[in-house]
Amino acid sequence: MPVRSCSLVLLLAACVSPATVLPAFAVEPDWQRLSERLKGGVLRWGGDAEGGAPFELRDPLDPGRVIGFEVELADALAETLSHHLGQPLAAEFVQYEWVTLQLGLAKGDFDIILSGYEITAENRRAMRFSRPYYIYAEQLVVRREEKQIHRLADCRDRLVGTMAGSAAERVLAGAGIDTIAFDGQVEPYLDLELGRLDAVLLDTPIVTFYGETNPRFRLAGGHIARGEYGIAARPDDENLIAAIDTALGELMQSGRWQQTLRRWRLWNADQARLAADDAERRGLGFDDDSQPLPDPPQPADVVDQQLVASSSRLWSWKQYTPLLLRAAGMTVFLTATSMLLAVVMGLVLAICRLYGPAPLRWLALAYVEFFRGIPLLLLLFFLYFGVAHYLEAWHLALPAVGAAIAGFGLNYAAYESEIYRSSIQAVPQGQWEAARALSMSDPVAFRRIIFPQAIRTALGPMTNDLVALFKDTSLVSVIAVRELTKEYLILSRSSLKFVELGLLTAALYLAMSVPLGYLSRYLERRWGR
Repeated sequence: MPVRSCSLVLLLAACVSPATVLPAFAVEPDWQRLSERLKGGVLRWGGDAEGGAPFELRDPLDPGRVIGFEVELADALAETLSHHLGQPLAAEFVQYEWVTLQLGLAKGDFDIILSGYEITAENRRAMRFSRPYYIYAEQLVVRREEKQIHRLADCRDRLVGTMAGSAAERVLAGAGIDTIAFDGQVEPYLDLELGRLDAVLLDTPIVTFYGETNPRFRLAGGHIARGEYGIAARPDDENLIAAIDTALGELMQSGRWQQTLRRWRLWNADQARLAADDAERRGLGFDDDSQPLPDPPQPADVVDQQLVASSSRLWSWKQYTPLLLRAAGMTVFLTATSMLLAVVMGLVLAICRLYGPAPLRWLALAYVEFFRGIPLLLLLFFLYFGVAHYLEAWHLALPAVGAAIAGFGLNYAAYESEIYRSSIQAVPQGQWEAARALSMSDPVAFRRIIFPQAIRTALGPMTNDLVALFKDTSLVSVIAVRELTKEYLILSRSSLKFVELGLLTAALYLAMSVPLGYLSRYLERRWGR
């Protein structure tokens, strides 16, 4: 899975001797304090089901359910912790955009990050990590007919794909290899199969379910650049991490974690080393030439290595259409509420610009220019991760949906204001004069004569903005709102049904936006009589 960023020097140092960055695990958890900390009986963990197998993905048998070896780890941790706490504890998955997981953790949207996060010196400066629960390595994959690439050094004049922000990307950059970085782990292999890439370098758990399962691919060379996944918490959550370390140790010593990894085809020699006691682990070194243990007998319920292909084969429109419809409902809600806020604010801004005193006119103009000049994505980030941080000082909360509505409303109000202003100014001046001749005051004339005529002119552009807002709602996935586009990405990367799901998603967008055009034209004809 991808990580924030880390210098190649730190990465190589961690790979040569992971013991240099391992914690001491000497802190004894305060179970009473932890019981108060988790008094709701829920351990919330952040992850991104868009990431794919084997971390988190949708179940081939039930696309509404999230599965993965980290999902099973979270459940096992909650069960183990509940025994120590003397109270029931459930693990609750919180869907979050991977690149904003660290921000969500700092904001308090969940208690821990469990999503293939690497234990690196840089990440340690921002978060507190548990003991490692998995040791990964990087593995090169090429097309089977490729005869020139046998190791990473053979890729110097080739194009290699990987994930943006990942350890693999840093390895490739350090080797001076031309790289294309993707947002997901599925796309590099798709491009490799289509011949757009010469090779793909990614973590071994990903290779197990994507690189090894395609008969058109082969592994090139051995494992390189080992690293560790750990569970991340906020820097001040030392007691929670101490409890998680205790639970992880119990899961490893009991063999339960080993069985989970065997079920997911992820057990090897490196994982056996993690089950050693702390003293042995601190003195243990790793090298790139170590050979994996012979494959142990697989459990009877071993996970199908063709998990993604199973989703593609088993999912039908009856299964995933309700999920897309539910996400479309969120899109409609965000669009309607945000547009309502925008048209009301836009009218106030337009009146201030046209008829307010000079200071008010300048403020309204500054508002319009400011919000038209900044990216909407920046505004959403600023509201959810910036403003919300300061609101906590007054014990106020700004939920993700509220931040989305506020962001869209503030941004689109600037555009609606200009539509109103131009439409009002398009009404002939004679209309004002006629109203005054009938002894109407200016406010009454505006309400009864000017504005009804202006709204007819404004209706068309406002409809265009409403349709644009429908599409812009796809941006809110970065602040943990699961709308239609995000649901499509999660489902398609879990099943590779990009075309089928894409067509259905497009049809839903059209079903929501096209009727608006007909409504607009109907109102124009009706009001124009």
